Amino acid sequence: MMVSPATYLYETNPSVIMSPSLLKRELGVFGATLMGLGSIVGTGVFVSIGIAAEVAGPGVILAVCIAALVAVCNGLNSAQLAANHPVSGGTYEYGYKYLNPWLGFTAGWMFLLAKTASAATAALGFAGYFLNAVGVADRTYLILTALVALATLTLIVLTGIRRSNIANTVTVSVTLLSLAVFVAVGLPEVRWSMPALQNDNSIGSILQATALMFVAYSGYARITTMSEEVREPRETIPKAIILTLGLTMLLYVAVAIVVAGAGVADKLSLKTGATTAPLEVIARSFPIPGVSQLLAVGAITAMLGVLLNLILGLSRVWLAMGRRRDMPRVLARLNPEGTTPYVAVVVVEVTIALLILLGDVKTTWSFSAFSVLIYYAITNLAALQLSPAERLYPQWLAWLGLGNCLFLAFWVQRQIWLTGLALIAAGLIWRAIVRLPARN
Repeated sequence: MMVSPATYLYETNPSVIMSPSLLKRELGVFGATLMGLGSIVGTGVFVSIGIAAEVAGPGVILAVCIAALVAVCNGLNSAQLAANHPVSGGTYEYGYKYLNPWLGFTAGWMFLLAKTASAATAALGFAGYFLNAVGVADRTYLILTALVALATLTLIVLTGIRRSNIANTVTVSVTLLSLAVFVAVGLPEVRWSMPALQNDNSIGSILQATALMFVAYSGYARITTMSEEVREPRETIPKAIILTLGLTMLLYVAVAIVVAGAGVADKLSLKTGATTAPLEVIARSFPIPGVSQLLAVGAITAMLGVLLNLILGLSRVWLAMGRRRDMPRVLARLNPEGTTPYVAVVVVEVTIALLILLGDVKTTWSFSAFSVLIYYAITNLAALQLSPAERLYPQWLAWLGLGNCLFLAFWVQRQIWLTGLALIAAGLIWRAIVRLPARN
């Protein structure tokens, strides 16, 4: 039997609920699906396909398909967990409920690390496409433009979920239109006898590209982290996640075919400086004028949509961790209308801004890949503990998702996953320290 957010939080940790600080339910299937699309269709398609193509060449098409299958397993497991326990925090809360506090904390910590890196990538991607459109190539302006976009969207998020949803609907609509034109014009340019992989280790390159592309699908987690704000979550969340992943998979495969088969994949090399705006580089080679300009507009709105949704999702996890005192209690404060955890939103803005200052898209995206794969490994582990009455899908999906996530996590660059492991240890040490007063 599904419990209410307030009852669930109180039963699992009575100190959490000091006041009725629960968010209002304002999203249906359509709104939740658009939130998922807004979180996915952005950095994933406009930036990461370019990075993955640089790693695996034409093998990026296979990487997109494999990543989609892994995402479906994780998405269905996330859906059944969120449907049974619709509270803000996603796998952070599921870890507490079904596993133990240490794994729950690790999930929340990895989500914060992964999605903060993804948000910085989205902001830098927006700046890259925007500056390309206006003909500016100065790296200083890249960082400054990204910071201005972050500050603007933070102000929108502070106004509440309803206005954020309206802004998201507009950006997603423009983005999907531009990508539809890109695919329609680009498919006739595809050379169907595509060349073989150029990499010496083709299997390794495809697996690395798959890990990078998996992050491009992981935006559906925004639906689960915001499940406290979804109406009739047991029905709405699974439908929204399945719709989001299905539409995204079709779109990504179509775009990957154009990227790998249009004979211009070499233009995506890091040496060309095109990593922040790869699809626009490809669109410039199309015979029909205006496609690159339309794509630039779609990319700009897509990056803004992703950044908006990441600010929303990250703030909800900070909120959940503040409620449990894994982070400072002040992060659990809501505005008077009960629509926004305003302190958490400001913390999210500051942490994203710090990563933006790195100015390196590939590093932030690769780190996000490792962190989010560990996060979903814990999601699948929690799904294995669901009772027969709670389970909506076969248990083997959780085993498949768990194995795939752990396997792919270590196919990013070695320095990335070593850094990730060190940060996991740092997070656990932090939790041990802040919990000391509670024991004494």
